[in-house]
Amino acid sequence: MSSLIKVTDLCKTYQVGEIAIQALGGVTLAIDTGEFVSIMGSSGSGKSTFMNILGCLDVPTGGSYFLDGESIETLSRDELARIRNQKIGFVFQGFNLLARTSALENVELPLIYSAVPARDRRRMALEALQAVGLEGRGDHHPNQLSGGQQQRVAVARALVNRPAIILADEPTGNLDTRTSVEIMQLLNGLNAAQKITIVLVTHEQDIAAFTRRKIVFTDGQVLEDQLLNAAREDQ
Repeated sequence: MSSLIKVTDLCKTYQVGEIAIQALGGVTLAIDTGEFVSIMGSSGSGKSTFMNILGCLDVPTGGSYFLDGESIETLSRDELARIRNQKIGFVFQGFNLLARTSALENVELPLIYSAVPARDRRRMALEALQAVGLEGRGDHHPNQLSGGQQQRVAVARALVNRPAIILADEPTGNLDTRTSVEIMQLLNGLNAAQKITIVLVTHEQDIAAFTRRKIVFTDGQVLEDQLLNAAREDQ
C-alpha cells in the first residue's frame, strides 16, 4: 500500500503582532491509500491547522507535504485550487449546500468548476447520489431533506470528482446520535467498498471508533497514533 499523504517535519507558525504562535511543531506521518483515519485533539492542539494544510487551504512554514506524490508546500494559489478541485473532496459540519439549488445541482458543482460537459455532469452526479442512498431525491432542495439526507448530499458532492481523498471536518457535529451513526456507517461502507481514503476530524470517541486509525494532536505535535480494531459495519 502506497502513501497518499506524507508529511515530514511539518511546521506552521502564525505571526500575531510581534508574537510568533507555533500551531504545528515538526509533524511527521504518512497516510496510506485506502485508510480511514480520525484526527482528534483539544482546541489549540493543531489538528485544524493540520487539516487545513492537508486540504491545501493553508501552506506550512516549514517541512514538506506530498499528496499523491506531488509536493504541495511551494505551489501557487492557482495550483492549490487545482489540487483541491481534482484530488480532494470536502465534507463539513454545516453541510454547506446551496439552499435554492437541488440536491443534484449541489452535487454537480465541483464538476462545473472542472469544466465537465453537462450530460456527463448529470450522469456522474446521479451516480454519486445513488452511492449515498439518495437515488430519486435529486430534485429535492435542502429544506426538503433531513439533516442526515443533507449530509449525504454533501458526501455525494465530495465523491463526485472521484478525489484521491475525502477530508471530513466534524461531519456528524450537527446530527443526532442515530443519524450520526448512519453517516459514519455510510463513510465506513464507502471506505471499505471503494477504498476511498478518508481523514475525519472529530471530538467524539464513539465517532472515532468507526475509523481504523486514530491520530491525537496536542500542542502542535502528534501525541498518539494508533491502529484501531476494524470498524464494525453493524455499529
